[in-house]
Amino acid sequence: MNKDEQVNLEHSTVLLIDNNQQALDMLGSVIQGFGVREQIKLGSAVAAQKLLQDRPVDLIIIDCADPEMDSYAFTRWLRRETSAPLKYTPVILVTGHASQAKVQEGRDCGVSFVVVKPITPKVLLKRVMWLALDEREFIECPTYVGPDRRVRNYGPPMGEAGRRKGDLSAHIGIAKEANMDQSDIDALLKPQKVQL
Repeated sequence: MNKDEQVNLEHSTVLLIDNNQQALDMLGSVIQGFGVREQIKLGSAVAAQKLLQDRPVDLIIIDCADPEMDSYAFTRWLRRETSAPLKYTPVILVTGHASQAKVQEGRDCGVSFVVVKPITPKVLLKRVMWLALDEREFIECPTYVGPDRRVRNYGPPMGEAGRRKGDLSAHIGIAKEANMDQSDIDALLKPQKVQL
């Protein structure tokens, strides 16, 4: 993040969804540290669906492994079954298992960014800043609804090191595939214009 770039989050409403209460509380503390005054914490994606029918939010951060509706199903619902402007709400998927298959599933269901646990305030703030400055078009077609995925992969911002390999969330279990490094995830999702 450039020292000259500033985003005021004081008047933003952030919806935090995590079925693990401790993780939800930690995420809330991080978001509060960014200056966000209004945050809504929910323990399930189903509860978030109900809430979003009555009120808009500016950002959604989700890590939900609930069998009734997980993060991916929630994002598909948000992108495909809601109307504007709700469907355009940025979504950051936080996950303890960052296998390439899971990152691609997140990208393909329409998340704006994927952040691997354990999160750090610095990494999360950079993703929020990227979203604030994001110029990607929103694509709506029969097979995909979400931010434009046609990107070139250049990795994290200049001067930034990648994240640790092998970090897993204790409450989810053992990953079925190797976790991707945060720099690899960023490379899959970083917006860059391409020639068509």
